[in-house]
Amino acid sequence: MITPPMILKTDPGGRPIRWIDCRLAVGYMLRDEVAWTSDATAVVLRGGISARSGIRSRIDIPSIVAVSGARAYYYDATVPRLTNDALFLRDRHLCCYCGDHFPGRSALLTRDHVMPISRGGSDIWDNVVTSCRACNQKKDDRLVEECGLEMLYIPYTPSRAEAMILENRRILADQMDYLMAQVPRRDRARRLAATA
Repeated sequence: MITPPMILKTDPGGRPIRWIDCRLAVGYMLRDEVAWTSDATAVVLRGGISARSGIRSRIDIPSIVAVSGARAYYYDATVPRLTNDALFLRDRHLCCYCGDHFPGRSALLTRDHVMPISRGGSDIWDNVVTSCRACNQKKDDRLVEECGLEMLYIPYTPSRAEAMILENRRILADQMDYLMAQVPRRDRARRLAATA
């Protein structure tokens, strides 16, 4: 069975809140709690055939649902959860030191702390980069300049919209376009440079 895509939940102003499954989206729609939706349909649910009309029931679930009364301000202020999967996606599976690309081979990648924890560094977005195992071992608990390595990119904390892109592995094209329009320009430039 194919898993249906996730639906993007926003506040009425269009700020992204979180990914929801189609059942939650249908609940918002049936309770008339939806302020607006995208034009694109993500999932079509079909039900039974009416004995009276002979017509089969159908609900088109849009890919983006703005929920009345929902507020995104809390989500805007939260720092996205730092996981290896999210880090590797942020850095496009590219080793920050040698530049080798490891798409689909996360087992060959590690989280490297630019300022090592043993020297007072923190395990936060702005202090971690993706590194292949060989470069991580070479760097060890030293600073970049102490081990003859150079950084190819600078770590940063993803915006809420970018974090949502990183969270969903099966994002739909219109959802991606919507979220990318909300990624700050500085992050968009980094993303485009990383894919070039």
